[in-house]
Amino acid sequence: MPGRNELPGTQHRLIRRSLLRLIGFGLGTLYAGADRAFARELAGSVEEIKGEAFAKAESEQRKLQHAAPLFIADEVTTGAASRLSLQLGKNTIVRLGELAHLTIDRSLENAGGELTLASGPLLFDTKTGAQPKALNIRTSFALIAVRGTRFFAGPSAGVFGVFVERGNVAVSAAGREVVVGDGQGTNIAHPGDEPTPPAPWKQPRIDAAFASVL
Repeated sequence: MPGRNELPGTQHRLIRRSLLRLIGFGLGTLYAGADRAFARELAGSVEEIKGEAFAKAESEQRKLQHAAPLFIADEVTTGAASRLSLQLGKNTIVRLGELAHLTIDRSLENAGGELTLASGPLLFDTKTGAQPKALNIRTSFALIAVRGTRFFAGPSAGVFGVFVERGNVAVSAAGREVVVGDGQGTNIAHPGDEPTPPAPWKQPRIDAAFASVL
């Protein structure tokens, strides 16, 4: 007969097996999460941050901090009055203004790949002399084909605007493509409209656009 504080052998074995199953399940979940993290492809990291910003992938959201890693398929968002600078690949900096929503869709090694800008302002900047790589930025207004440059894209003067400070980009919308060069900009008033012919922007508008991301 077992003592008053002892469990019968069968009951003891059942409890021991249940505990082992729980431990095994917990470790399996931990390792599975780690495997998913390691399996994701690194796209870059956070260079600078002011205010709040987040990255979301596969229903998991994480708050971003300086030097935090960024991965392919991350949806990056910024809060009100926030600014975020991302180092993508080896030669590219992407700056986001407030209430921006950017998805890193495909590989960005040396700034090649694809981004989707759902909302907010963006400043794209590649190092001077860096070898251009094929990169597209998709928005609800237009497709922007990047050719190794520094340019702004986003809300400006009540429309969606693209302004090139250095280099050139091809902006395509509604079956029309325009190539925007140094010191020029193009406007798209509404999704589905054609881009306007490239033309110089006045300095106050340029200053306002850059202030929204810097």
